[in-house]
Amino acid sequence: MQIDRPMPEGQSTVADAPPDNWVDRYAPVGWRPWLRLSRADRPIGTWLLLLPCWWGIGLAMIAGNPGWRDIWIALACGIGAVLMRGAGCTWNDITDRDIDDKVARTRSRPIPSGQVTVRGALIWLAAQSLAGFAILLTLGSAAIALGIASLALVAIYPFAKRFTWWPQVFLGLAFNWGALLGWAAHTGNLAPAPVLAYLGGIAWTVFYDTIYAHQDAEDDALIGVKSTARLFGRDTARWLAGFGIASVLLLVLAVLATGAQGLALVLALLGVAGFAAHLAWQLLRFDMTDSAGCLRLFRSNRDAGLLIALFLALAGLV
Repeated sequence: MQIDRPMPEGQSTVADAPPDNWVDRYAPVGWRPWLRLSRADRPIGTWLLLLPCWWGIGLAMIAGNPGWRDIWIALACGIGAVLMRGAGCTWNDITDRDIDDKVARTRSRPIPSGQVTVRGALIWLAAQSLAGFAILLTLGSAAIALGIASLALVAIYPFAKRFTWWPQVFLGLAFNWGALLGWAAHTGNLAPAPVLAYLGGIAWTVFYDTIYAHQDAEDDALIGVKSTARLFGRDTARWLAGFGIASVLLLVLAVLATGAQGLALVLALLGVAGFAAHLAWQLLRFDMTDSAGCLRLFRSNRDAGLLIALFLALAGLV
């Protein structure tokens, strides 16, 4: 189905945005298409990009030398997550504009609906990227190098669903890079702990994004877009259990690799246990035929990731 004419700029909401989102309620009308392009009306993606950064910082604090600078690192990661998630979504929508026009859930996005031109989107992409780079420059040379290296993953991800059944892995590679960056911003180097957390985050991303992808499975099949939701099919729950277990085990190993002892070790492992319980809760409620339910479960992963971030921070402070 094609949209015959552009929707009035700033007036149309995006189909899967929360009905009470702040962009549609409070943002100036002229800014709304640009904020929608950055998914500011759906902050869950920003959370899922930010949380691995906070994991990396928390693990580094446990490993040694927590200090006041960690507050700035955490804040800078938050600002950077907003900007770079916005840039990534803008790039995704530029590359996917023809596909989005054919999927019921995405045809109301700013580019296919005519609210934003491709040229305008490219300028918006550049503006967000430059602002994000300015924030990155405050985090030290190791973090800067890692941040620049992540751009290759961001650039490739939108094309993954065209050549592999595992685009969720590519999303995980990009979205969890912050576990490495957060650690490096604190320590100036890399170590096994953040690498293990990064791998655990990738498994987590396959878990939650497969749930998310079940919303579009029928449309994706019609237009030939690949995903783990289509690949796993009726066996999705079993695959989700496997990736959930892998994520939990890798995060446990990440905690142990910091050398945590005593109360710090107990607190960190409690955070991982809470994360594991949340994934189990999602599995019990997962129904691949319930699109609205899949979206709710996907969004709930903010709380799962926050459990780990909170307990790692507490462990790093004791």
